[in-house]
Amino acid sequence: MARKTKQEHLQELSDAVLDMDEERTVKAAHEALVEHVDPYDAIQGGLSDGMARAGQLFEDEEYFIPELLMCSDAMYAGLDVLKPHLKQVGESRGTVVIGVIEGDTHDIGKNMVRIMFETGGFKVIDLGRDVPPQRFVDTAREEQADIIALSTLMTTTMDGMGTVVRLLDEADIRDGIKVMVGGGPISPGFAKRIGADGYAVNAAEAVKVARELVA
Repeated sequence: MARKTKQEHLQELSDAVLDMDEERTVKAAHEALVEHVDPYDAIQGGLSDGMARAGQLFEDEEYFIPELLMCSDAMYAGLDVLKPHLKQVGESRGTVVIGVIEGDTHDIGKNMVRIMFETGGFKVIDLGRDVPPQRFVDTAREEQADIIALSTLMTTTMDGMGTVVRLLDEADIRDGIKVMVGGGPISPGFAKRIGADGYAVNAAEAVKVARELVA
């Protein structure tokens, strides 16, 4: 039997997540490791891709909340296999305060970004979901953070991101803290409009943007 290519391993991980199959996702994750697929690639090109596809089906009203939750369970099962094998970067690149803005409880994407930040050498303070703008500012000040990373999947909560930037300005600490935004409805234009310093379309991109911001 021919060995699978890297792309076939990634496709299998993505499909297993999309099919809400935890057992198959775990098996695919172990197989990818045995075949020396980089765990970072397996997470980003496999598990994360599957969740993105599930998110699209949700938007198209082909999947609903129960299906999305089962997809995320499969993704986390795969993450449990792959995460211990991620290579950690030695030196600290800075401190990131991350969370989902107030009014939104969707945190799957934020959790993926957090894992990539940690793997990329950042100290991460995860405030969770449904976080008031003032809490981001207070925590960033207390922790002397370099970056605040904000996410949302809802258009109705996007304004809260702009509030964080405004509160940083009012507290006179904006110069020392970079603000990154991301999530389904967020665009580079929106990021620019609210005065954010960076925008990322996915978890891997978020790490690249963060590194550039603290360089």
